Amino acid sequence: MRIFSSFTPSTHPTISHPGGRKLGQVCKTLAISCGLAFMAYTTSTFGNHAYAADALPGKGITVKPVKNPVPEENFQHLLVMRALEQLGYTVQPYKDVDYPTAYMSIAAGDATFIASHWNPLHADFYKNAGGDAKFYRQGEYISNAAQGYLIDKKTADHYNITNIAQLQDPKLAALFDTDGDGKADLAGCTPGWGCEAVVEHHLDAYTLRPTITHQQGNYAALIADTLARFKAGKPVLYYTWTPYWVSNELIPGKDVVWLEVPFSAMPGEQKGLDTTLPNGKNYGFVVNKQQIVANKAWTDANPAAAKLFEIMRLPLADINAQNHLMSQGENKDADVQRHVDGWIKAHQATFDGWIAQALAAAAK
Repeated sequence: MRIFSSFTPSTHPTISHPGGRKLGQVCKTLAISCGLAFMAYTTSTFGNHAYAADALPGKGITVKPVKNPVPEENFQHLLVMRALEQLGYTVQPYKDVDYPTAYMSIAAGDATFIASHWNPLHADFYKNAGGDAKFYRQGEYISNAAQGYLIDKKTADHYNITNIAQLQDPKLAALFDTDGDGKADLAGCTPGWGCEAVVEHHLDAYTLRPTITHQQGNYAALIADTLARFKAGKPVLYYTWTPYWVSNELIPGKDVVWLEVPFSAMPGEQKGLDTTLPNGKNYGFVVNKQQIVANKAWTDANPAAAKLFEIMRLPLADINAQNHLMSQGENKDADVQRHVDGWIKAHQATFDGWIAQALAAAAK
């Protein structure tokens, strides 16, 4: 059985979106399969090279990962950490920090890498911390990471709402009022996230501040409240992204619909980017790729790790499936470690191939 990648994502126009089908029994099988242990190598043989554990390129070198506090990003970071351990590196537990701090820490050499660099969403964080002079950024770890605004399909169909600019109308906006002030309440971004700047820019660009309040705080709490309102039959308006488990609970096209924007409008380093998709739809955000960003001086001295960061690929649907398991209660550290074990076991040839290429880079 192929763990995680056996899931098929649903479709958002022209880009991959997870959450198109109930995971149900497949997730139960997956949870059992993820109990398969991944056995660490003491002597590694990859490609045409055999390496004793004490001769691996990472021997005696410490790696200090950082990540955003969102628990759903743990899986993709732990997978990179496991691969680094296979190369002999001593990998410390990751530290949870906000994104601006993560980039500054990596640039200063106080941290080694982050595996959730959204490009171009994090362009300002990246530039402000030193850009290419400070960072190593090659490859594409996760593709087709999408974002946007959604409302419940019942309200969208009844009032024919397809574009967020329609919420300039106070009567339509009031449908999504959750606190009694007559304005729509948008479940939005945690302060300090890259999406915060885009949402705030959109409120001004689309003249929505008079009718929409950007509700910020802990995103998990905001989306839990959104789910509760939806289940109670009330209208909902929220921002989300993929990969994230919410699209398995509120399924686009069935339970909710994506709202278009009237025109492209991006802030900062993303200014001037066209967010229109090839099919003509415009959901207000550029489709991103997620990359592993590391301290450049460190990767210059560690070609094996640099190659690993460049070649690792993780299907978006696999992250979404794992995130769904977390939303169903498998969210403890031991659960996520088991999910990583299961993914590696199901993709052993791919994983071993990454290690082989990284070792070959070190041998040059």
